[in-house]
Amino acid sequence: MSPEEISRWNTELRSQTPLDIVRWAVAQAKGRTLVSTNFRPYEAAILHLAVQAQPDIPVLWVDHGYNRAATYRHAEELTARLKLNLKPYLPTLTPAHRDAIYGPLPDLADEEGLKRFSRQMKLEPFQRGMRELAPMVWITALRKVQNPNRAGLDIVSHDANFGALKVSPFFHWSDADLEDYLARHQLPNEWDYFDPAKADEKRECGLHAAWGAQAR
Repeated sequence: MSPEEISRWNTELRSQTPLDIVRWAVAQAKGRTLVSTNFRPYEAAILHLAVQAQPDIPVLWVDHGYNRAATYRHAEELTARLKLNLKPYLPTLTPAHRDAIYGPLPDLADEEGLKRFSRQMKLEPFQRGMRELAPMVWITALRKVQNPNRAGLDIVSHDANFGALKVSPFFHWSDADLEDYLARHQLPNEWDYFDPAKADEKRECGLHAAWGAQAR
């Protein structure tokens, strides 16, 4: 899809509902769509949306092994409730192995350590999943309000890191909009979430940033 076509579709889809956007995305993909998740807050909304459009849609989840217990319980609950076609991908290093070699989880003052953690524990398994599942269209829960890097994206964008059309149906939604969605569909949320690849909500882990393409 050319930049001109992407721009046109962003204009047209801006007035559509998120479900309409996901149905449009599935129609573009010729059977090669996936949705990614990390089971963070509000992820129930994108997963609920995706299975309405395609019940057997592959759900790519990188389990880096450092999730909190509540997040694992949330993942189990949503997988059962929404009958998710979950495709978990794990790093080649276990958390215990990584910790023994590289030490404690890096903090915001250690940018190189954070990037190394991202490459080893998050990006490598994600890249492996994208290669094996080979989607034409990748549905994400990205939103404009999440951080400055994402504000430069849109509902539809070309992802240079993974060579897929990235579609973010909730891109222009607020937290309040998603709260309403979860309440309307009686979906659970989970707030005890922490991503050690970010260490801060405003930092990118690499999946949606240019430097992530260098992780191998």
